[in-house]
Amino acid sequence: MAVLKFQDARATVLKRVRAGAVGLDREPLPLLQSQGRVLAEPVYADRDFPPFRRSTRDGYAVRSADLARLPVRLQLRGQIKAGGELTGTVGEMECVEIMTGAAVPEGADAVVMVEHTRLQNGLVEPGRSVSPGENVVPQASEAKQGDLLLSAGLRMGYAETAMAAAVGAETVTVYRKPRVAILPTGDEVVELGVSPGPFQIRNSNSYSLQVQVTAAHCIPVTLGIAPDQEGPLRKMIEEGLQADLLVLSGGVSMGKFDLVEKVLAELGAEVYFDGVAMQPGKPLVFGRAQGAFFFGLPGNPLSTMVTFELFVRPALALLSGEPSAPLVFLQARLERDLRRKPGLAAFLPAMLHGSTYEPVVSPVAWKGSGDMASLIRSNCYLSVPENVEEIPAGEWVSVLPR
Repeated sequence: MAVLKFQDARATVLKRVRAGAVGLDREPLPLLQSQGRVLAEPVYADRDFPPFRRSTRDGYAVRSADLARLPVRLQLRGQIKAGGELTGTVGEMECVEIMTGAAVPEGADAVVMVEHTRLQNGLVEPGRSVSPGENVVPQASEAKQGDLLLSAGLRMGYAETAMAAAVGAETVTVYRKPRVAILPTGDEVVELGVSPGPFQIRNSNSYSLQVQVTAAHCIPVTLGIAPDQEGPLRKMIEEGLQADLLVLSGGVSMGKFDLVEKVLAELGAEVYFDGVAMQPGKPLVFGRAQGAFFFGLPGNPLSTMVTFELFVRPALALLSGEPSAPLVFLQARLERDLRRKPGLAAFLPAMLHGSTYEPVVSPVAWKGSGDMASLIRSNCYLSVPENVEEIPAGEWVSVLPR
């Protein structure tokens, strides 16, 4: 198969997974247990928001017409705190002391802030006029009873939780978390409790992938390390395909012992692409077998982590019930000149810093896709289009936070 451009590969992943993410399982959860999950059913307003005319300031509820010509003195006829109420109506040349969040009484159509008034002997003297509706939020101005407040497909965060709580939703219906099987491959990889030989490495990819899967609000399922032997590898891949998504690392290049694609082909896999014109992460495989999607990620640790963020995470978002999974880039000025060989879309370890209104990004020195330490020294990826060879310092560039 041909190597796809980065944008085409991402579009392929989104198109295929979106088409396959149908009939997702749902479950009701207590509100606080729904954090990070995707709503499967919408949430509606159970009453008007706000349910009454609400004051936005501490001050005095007044009839704006009474303040049209100053000076005036208004008779104070009571006090309303948040959650309280006042019987009767505010009449001509009257006012009511009111607190932020309290219901504006009948007859009043504005609130004059307390700092613009003077109180003496039960009379309030405003120091300025107010317009009708000033410092007052009208009833139902935010939402009417029955209005849609939270759509299915929204991921629950603190703002969504607050809105659900405001309508009394003790439970919400969300999509089930996808299960993600993680299978590192290669005889050169050993587990943490095993002393590596002189030409072996420890199994870091499984651990980084577990963290990334968990951060994507999914359930990691570790399968151990698959050896470079077709029989055991086939058995472990078949087990992984029982999950919602299988993520392999290593074994997807062109080496004699890179057996993943061969075994997947024997399992009837449909491979949508087996390479992406990007750095790091070129030998990336994506397909479907036995009803489950799979990714074959490059084995070099930095490549594994980068390709997960760019391809696997959006696939998991769709499998979790989200309707879309865009990449969200920031813009920053490049701190120093950048030169590189064009031809591959690059996602380079970089450090984003600077002030709020003048963000600056600087590439981090790295020694290739096996250089995990470069990520420790970085907090983002500098995105460089495939056809760009040089970017001078001071230019605005795209940055992907990590």
